[in-house]
Amino acid sequence: MALSRGLRCCARVFSWIPVLIITSVVLWSYYAYVFELCVFTISNTLEKVAYLLVFHVCFVMFSWTYWKAIFTPPATPCKKFQLSYSDKDRYEREERPDAQKQILVDIAKSLPIFTRATSGAIRFCDRCQVLKPDRSHHCSTHTRLPVCFFLLFLSYSMVYCVFISASVFRFFINFWVGDLPNGPAKFHVLFLMFVALMFLVSLMFLLGYHCWLVVQNRSTLEAFSAPVFTTGPDRNGFNVGIRRNLQQVFGDNKRLWFLPILGLITNNDETAYREEVRALMEWCQGNNLNVNRTKELREHASIHIDGTAVEKVEKLLDIHITNNL
Repeated sequence: MALSRGLRCCARVFSWIPVLIITSVVLWSYYAYVFELCVFTISNTLEKVAYLLVFHVCFVMFSWTYWKAIFTPPATPCKKFQLSYSDKDRYEREERPDAQKQILVDIAKSLPIFTRATSGAIRFCDRCQVLKPDRSHHCSTHTRLPVCFFLLFLSYSMVYCVFISASVFRFFINFWVGDLPNGPAKFHVLFLMFVALMFLVSLMFLLGYHCWLVVQNRSTLEAFSAPVFTTGPDRNGFNVGIRRNLQQVFGDNKRLWFLPILGLITNNDETAYREEVRALMEWCQGNNLNVNRTKELREHASIHIDGTAVEKVEKLLDIHITNNL
């Protein structure tokens, strides 16, 4: 047990190494572009301001999506997928594998579960003691990249590299042929061009592949191993058309598709939203935080906390919120 815990700890530590490397490269690229190129190399003030303005827009969007992709916690199954005390006791007391499978089948009848294990049994996590919702997997390192945020991260990373490559190219040529004086800026500009092009080529293939997965409504695992339903394996089992596939990933509000923001209400289904409110309420109460002054900023059936309906307001801190946001 101690060995497996130590291995998981080491896995978590090593999983942060790529994050630190990418963060270091991005911070260096910021210094090289803003100071060595724009401040010390470009003499035209208008050109300098234009480059800095566009660069910082790309940099902010890249950093925002990178942050969301890395630090957004993985989702966990809601309580209805957990075994009740009686079901858990009955499952653990039963020693026959076939009988255990039937117990899980009986429990899953009232749940929205359509996929099966390769053996045809209900997918069950022995470690967490929960029935696995469709398309969910237990992650031993407790880290995952949400599809929406990861795809936006790849997109804005590519935009970031394209802009740097396009704007640095002229100065790269000038330094290369000797039209600009040698100095510290020469190294940074030349290396910035090579690094941007190297990442750009890699991102083109990676982004293209994941865009194809989203259009087909497949996860990376499903691309290699088709999900199994009661009727058998079906690689296109979750494909509901390009438009609805995109909505499942980015949400219903198309104006927010290009921002790393996800809503919890899809097709007027408030189940996930209310589950999130319930989980937040339990966390606040467990940490002795007051939830009696909670306000809501949208119109729908009332949310109740401890039997009391939450007050609805149209503005917060003098900021008006419209219903179509």
